[in-house]
Amino acid sequence: MAYKNFTVETDADGIALVTWDMPGKSMNVIDQSVVEDLKAIVEAMASEDKVKGVVVTSGKDSFSAGADLSMLEGSVVAYQKLKTKDPEEAAKTLFENSSFLQRINRRLETSGKPWVAAINGVALGGGFELCLACHGRVMSDSPKAKVGLPEVKVGLFPGGGGTQRVPRLIDTQEALQMLLQGRNYDAAKAKRVGLVHEVAAPKKLIATAKKMILDGLKPVQPWDEKGFRLPGGQVYSAKGAQLFPPANAIYRRETYDNYPGARCIMKCVYEGLLLPIDAALRVETRYFAHVLTTTEAGMMIRSLFLSKQELDKGARRPADVPASKIRKVAILGGGGFMGAGIGYVTAKAGIKVVLLDRDKEAAAKGKAHSEGIEDRAISRGRSTPEAKEKLLSFIETTTDYSTLADCDLVIEAVFEDSNIKKIVTEEAAKHMKRGAIFASNTSTIPITGLAKNFPRQKQFIGIHFFSPVDRMMLTEIIMGKRTGDKALAMALDYVRAIRKTPIVVNDSRGFYINRMVLRYMNEAYNMLIEGVPPAMIENVAKAAGMPVGPLALTDETAIDLAHKIMHQTIRDLGEKAVDPRHVELIDKMVEELGRYGRKNGKGFYDYPAKPAKKHLWPGAAELYPQQDPDRIDVQELRKRFHAVIAMEAARCVEERVVTDMREADVGSILGFGFAPFTGGAISYIDGMGTTAFVEMCKKLQKKYGKQFKPNKLLLEMAQSDEKFYERFNPKPQAEQKKAA
Repeated sequence: MAYKNFTVETDADGIALVTWDMPGKSMNVIDQSVVEDLKAIVEAMASEDKVKGVVVTSGKDSFSAGADLSMLEGSVVAYQKLKTKDPEEAAKTLFENSSFLQRINRRLETSGKPWVAAINGVALGGGFELCLACHGRVMSDSPKAKVGLPEVKVGLFPGGGGTQRVPRLIDTQEALQMLLQGRNYDAAKAKRVGLVHEVAAPKKLIATAKKMILDGLKPVQPWDEKGFRLPGGQVYSAKGAQLFPPANAIYRRETYDNYPGARCIMKCVYEGLLLPIDAALRVETRYFAHVLTTTEAGMMIRSLFLSKQELDKGARRPADVPASKIRKVAILGGGGFMGAGIGYVTAKAGIKVVLLDRDKEAAAKGKAHSEGIEDRAISRGRSTPEAKEKLLSFIETTTDYSTLADCDLVIEAVFEDSNIKKIVTEEAAKHMKRGAIFASNTSTIPITGLAKNFPRQKQFIGIHFFSPVDRMMLTEIIMGKRTGDKALAMALDYVRAIRKTPIVVNDSRGFYINRMVLRYMNEAYNMLIEGVPPAMIENVAKAAGMPVGPLALTDETAIDLAHKIMHQTIRDLGEKAVDPRHVELIDKMVEELGRYGRKNGKGFYDYPAKPAKKHLWPGAAELYPQQDPDRIDVQELRKRFHAVIAMEAARCVEERVVTDMREADVGSILGFGFAPFTGGAISYIDGMGTTAFVEMCKKLQKKYGKQFKPNKLLLEMAQSDEKFYERFNPKPQAEQKKAA
């Protein structure tokens, strides 16, 4: 029988080799056609007498990337439609759809034939759950081979049996860490903990898998045998009592119970280990179906998987502009922290880099930054001396502007001072070839104004990186009023080459991300001035889903930078543009107390020498009279953080600073970590409903000020509870009709 995504070959020993190789795909994913193929193959292998065992592997470099989440999104949409007509039938259908892979996996492991997974590369999510259902697992020792269940990162959890098979294979504590953190394991670690049985060289992978069957591999899973004992001990045992209470406490500490997927992992493992495997799998399916219907999972799937994937593939790239050939990039201010970071990620992508700075020592410092990153990576086993030398060979340091003559892209990353930027831009323009693109890495200064310093404004664009450049995955591309499609296309091609996610925004002071970041920080200043204890400000922000408290974030970005931005804004827009209370606070921190932030070890936190950890500066609580913390509404503080950021995102949509809702959401999460469980700043509003959001903001405005005043667009949308993703649907019309 012919299959769409698999080939089956049976050798003289009766071992069938099932090779998964989806046509037209770079990686194997589990979609409806794969489900149908797998179901048919399992039945065929079980009924074919001449087949003594089965090896399943991949015809691609990787094994599988897991389930196609757009298929799951479709199941949820179908459920929502059916729910309005027949809630009982809708729930039953969703349960059935949620267990499709689980049923196939269970049939496979009880088919009476031994199955071995030959894992030749990355095997994640549902792809790894298929491997877990096999009686034996052999993994390639290639450094590219990884196994894991990362579903929690997109708001879900493993629903193909992963929450039950993993803790039946390995120690329960290790299983919980793997599931709750979405950890990936290499071959050595996977074998050590018990997730795979053998590790083999890539060329010997299939032979090793077949040998397991020939050596008498039992076609029965351990948990189906009489007398099976859990590796981590029973739930109701001394060992279980020592594990689950602290595990639950750690889960709460790390997630603040914001993520239904993570919560259900805890429930699935705890409840499932009390039951036989078939009953445990039903428990898993019930929770999986429940999680699929949560607002959090829907928003996270859309933003962190589907939208991010579309943006990474160039959703905003002008289609009629040929692909850019970026052979050489120059960084002006390449010796600074940001410039050096940009140089590193560029060289890492195999592109030649020129680090230009005012003197040789400064430029050399930029190259040393790359060397330091590689040295740390080597010490952790993530790089090699050879890779380091190759990367450094791409980096050239100089003080001579004439070296820009053959660069395709020049990125300015000097101090956040419009006068300095003007000087280096005008000098660079004298030496650049006419077709080259000039980009500014400014974080707040409008691009249109900076472009006036460049003779060919169509070729001037903003590329805003986030710090630290080597770790932050977002890049904000800013269009000036005269920026052309060629500049946009090259910027997107460059960002894709350095493997970062781009969002495209129109010019505005602070652009998109920093406008929200400043609102986040400013609301913290408001709370501090009101007398909310600094520790409460920080802790509530983290409970609201932010990775870093606003006072700590101010320290990281530098209080003296906030000082410069405030006074630059006053010079440009007048004194009314900045809250005078905020100016007074930041002026005092910088001018009077000399507290610049992490950079000088003194900010809202103190930064003692290692190994001591940073801690809140005691003086922060003495800046203003303190309220009684027991009388402060913590939930209201949490709402203020979410609302003030989402409100700014809505203003940016109204002002056409951001025009694609995918970018608005993905940018808010990747740019500064806005509560990922919400799906992003715009999804936060859509998830609540514009009517409810506006009502909440009006109450906050009345109590705390104009920063919560709903804008005209929100008021208009609230009249009919219209959603942003409906009014500003980023999908092409043809795609919308297909989805309907």
